[in-house]
Amino acid sequence: MRKDPATPALGMVLKGFPRISETFISNEILLLEAAGHRVHIFSMRAPREPFTHESVKNIQAQVDYLPSSFFTGMGVLLKENGLLYPEKKAEYASAWRMAARHYARNRKLATVKHLFQAGCITRRLPASGLTALFAHFAHSPASVARFAHLLSGLPFAFFAHAKDIYTQDPASLQEKIAAARFVATCTEHNRRHLKEIARGTTTPLFCVRHGINLSLFSDERENVRPAPPFRILTVSRMAEKKGLDIVYRALALLRDRGVAFRHEHVGDGDDRPQISALIAELGLKKQCRLAGTLTHDRVIALFRKADLFVLGCRVAKNGDRDGIPNVLVEALAMGVPSACPRVSAIGEIIENERTGLSVSPEDPAALARGMERLLTDAALRAAVIENGKALVKKRFDNSANVGKLLSLHRSQGFL
Repeated sequence: MRKDPATPALGMVLKGFPRISETFISNEILLLEAAGHRVHIFSMRAPREPFTHESVKNIQAQVDYLPSSFFTGMGVLLKENGLLYPEKKAEYASAWRMAARHYARNRKLATVKHLFQAGCITRRLPASGLTALFAHFAHSPASVARFAHLLSGLPFAFFAHAKDIYTQDPASLQEKIAAARFVATCTEHNRRHLKEIARGTTTPLFCVRHGINLSLFSDERENVRPAPPFRILTVSRMAEKKGLDIVYRALALLRDRGVAFRHEHVGDGDDRPQISALIAELGLKKQCRLAGTLTHDRVIALFRKADLFVLGCRVAKNGDRDGIPNVLVEALAMGVPSACPRVSAIGEIIENERTGLSVSPEDPAALARGMERLLTDAALRAAVIENGKALVKKRFDNSANVGKLLSLHRSQGFL
């Protein structure tokens, strides 16, 4: 049943909605709605993928799509802000001062677009019944939410994740933290980093882990003994921080050691041509398949068949890095032993030789050795499978973690 539009709502500012890689956001919205709360989504761009996860169809939230380009959307942006300006002259003066300060720092016209998008949001507030604004990601969504906060007076907060923390100008991030009612992030590693950037601001910083819907995952592989050719799975975007070149070089070493396997990669991205070329260069075309982007149901089906899950996470040249990839949580929940380099917050889920194997970063040989151990050492496999599932149940239950976020919203007066 659709929520009564007269009830108070949480305004959620998102980079895009829906996005195939952001199941944690759609699950969060579903659980907020299940708890009786109304959510109103402001998406900074339209969907880019031709399909979405089945669960998104159950979301009741109204979605307003903001003009995504300053140039193609100029007519709407100017009209909406022109109509708002007469009643918000003082607020616009404050917002323009902030925009000028940001532009002097980053020289990006997107700053102006974010201000105008915030004006569009503010124009729609009287009819929306919003009590607060909450942005997912600390870069552009938090910028739009902060501008809307200046124009409307509504409190705002944001959830910081990974790239948005480590590739953003620290001075800009510090200003956003200082202005927000609260900030949440998904790992303790991130929270410590944000605390260092905040430099004594009074804004509370919370670690609220992303979780998964445990009911979607089963233990079907618990008693299955792996046998060659082993089935190895990687699920990731094709981007520098995912370290896919490390994965494929490790797979080549595994092949050279006489280990028979089939590797499947799920996901897509700008680096696909380079990855395809590397697979050919390493002579892995017979063993490796690029499946492209798949729905969550199909990914779960692949987990059920997998003998091993592997990632090659690294810190990219621009500082970008993963927090805890949700697919790693899903692998452990499915009882699939996992190997991954020790970077960022990976140690908060992969405890070496207890819940999986963590290896030195940028080291294909170490990753290859770790994969072979997990495929052939029956005692180690049994231990990491049992401990991994227990850790996910304790630390990454989506209902419990969204419940913590819901408590935060309530304690901070957002709901």
